[in-house]
Amino acid sequence: MSEHVEELNPGRPTEPRPAASVILLRRGGRHGSPGIEVLLGKRTPDASFMANAWVFPGGALDSVSAGRGPEDRDYRAAALRELEEEVSVALGDTDELVPFSRWITPVEVKVRFDTRFYLAIAPPHCSPRPDEQEIVEVSWFAPSEALDRHGAGEMLLVFPTIKQLEALGEFGSADEALAAARSREVEPIMPKVAVVEGEPRILLPGDPGYEEATPATPA
Repeated sequence: MSEHVEELNPGRPTEPRPAASVILLRRGGRHGSPGIEVLLGKRTPDASFMANAWVFPGGALDSVSAGRGPEDRDYRAAALRELEEEVSVALGDTDELVPFSRWITPVEVKVRFDTRFYLAIAPPHCSPRPDEQEIVEVSWFAPSEALDRHGAGEMLLVFPTIKQLEALGEFGSADEALAAARSREVEPIMPKVAVVEGEPRILLPGDPGYEEATPATPA
């Protein structure tokens, strides 16, 4: 499986920006077949960060009230805002968002985010549309289809998107995925970019060599 590593940071670690994304689910597969589909949007080729990558709708939080850090409600509000702005899908309220995962960009990478991902069911008969600024194309994919197309070089996926598609592919339906997400605690995941056999590779907590990994730094 190919891995997309963003620009590495030669200096002190960058503070990750709080961000939020929505993994929008659609019940059933194409033509009424059982399964699960997710909405992905293709980022503009003009983007300075993750250009041409297919991602879940999302973005950084706006500023929060002085004297406090971002709270759950701030993440949820940002997730709903980005979903509507980027792909023209509006959800009723933040209670429709179910926490699914939290990914923190490795310290070795220059542009870093601390992103909370939420699952949500797409409203009936919604028609997602790209904003033609940040997102230039949208489509529904079965998780396995998106992963296969990435493996064939037909679409670009970044590491957290790949891992979450792999996780969602274990569920037989959107309702099953939501039930599982509601029943577990979300723990933050921070990969490492390490030098393995002379090449930068992404390691996850629990992977062999994660604790002893040599940081990957530019030459």
